[in-house]
Amino acid sequence: MEFLELAKQRYSERAYADKPIEQEKLDMILEAGRIAPTAGNRQPQRFYMLKSEKALAKAKEVTPFTYGAPVMLLVCFDSNAVWKNPREAYWREYDSGEQDASIAATTMMYAAWDLGIHSLWIRGFDASKVKETFDLPENIIPVMMLSLGYPSDESQPHPWHFKRNPIEDFVTEL
Repeated sequence: MEFLELAKQRYSERAYADKPIEQEKLDMILEAGRIAPTAGNRQPQRFYMLKSEKALAKAKEVTPFTYGAPVMLLVCFDSNAVWKNPREAYWREYDSGEQDASIAATTMMYAAWDLGIHSLWIRGFDASKVKETFDLPENIIPVMMLSLGYPSDESQPHPWHFKRNPIEDFVTEL
């Protein structure tokens, strides 16, 4: 499938089937996140796979947006591994962690769709509660969760999925 067609077809899943994801597909999705581009190739992204009953129950404690997914990825970054821009004068505390983790998560979402696995980007949680619930080290910063699974029979794109602003709203030539 052509990439642009894949990107147009992909939508946020809110109705997962009760079907496990094959390990080889999970491995390919994780590999897509591993090889995603990062600032300075520092590779600060970190993934925590939640698929046991206990881990998924903990995910439900920190966010209501799991929708019965059989697998959740907690996407984080290691604050000790991020790139910091030495030339940045305006935003002194800038580092690449959130962007690098987001690029990895987006890459995994598209890789999953290509394999027939649906996903949902989740940021409806308090990061401090996630760190506490999953006992994450101080240097590991939660960015988002990515739910993964096969679509159920009720699966369909949310009506907002089809609302797209025109390209002129996004592009300005300088």
